[in-house]
Amino acid sequence: MDRISHFLFTVVGLIFRHPVTGATVIPILPSGEIVLVCRKDNGKWGLPGGIVNWGEEVSEAAKRELWEETGLNLIQIRRLVGVYSKRDRDPRLHSISILIAANVDGHFNIKDNLEVSEVKAFKVDKIPFGNLAHDHEEQIKDFLAEKTILA
Repeated sequence: MDRISHFLFTVVGLIFRHPVTGATVIPILPSGEIVLVCRKDNGKWGLPGGIVNWGEEVSEAAKRELWEETGLNLIQIRRLVGVYSKRDRDPRLHSISILIAANVDGHFNIKDNLEVSEVKAFKVDKIPFGNLAHDHEEQIKDFLAEKTILA
């Protein structure tokens, strides 16, 4: 029984004590505006994104999350901006965010009404810094500074 207990403890530890991987997108419209979503849980603006599903590639997760949260289509990935893994970057859990910048198009149409209350395009000088969720302010500033980050 001791070996079985040890095995179960190890498996539970592996499942619940590891960071969750997510894909986050900086959606850039043809106008150059950046699209943000207003989160229902805290009323702050943020980048669209979410957890990568089992068997799903990061690029697929980015496309899916963008579409679910904004209704927009991912046309072309511009670049990998960074990988953000600080343990306190998301107050809900330890998550790793893989951030990409992408050209997008389409019309705003929120599919995920449980998480998102509004979608809006911002000119770079009108981004609501100081009212962004998680570490999205840092992420957007890194993108604007043309940095590639592993943090």
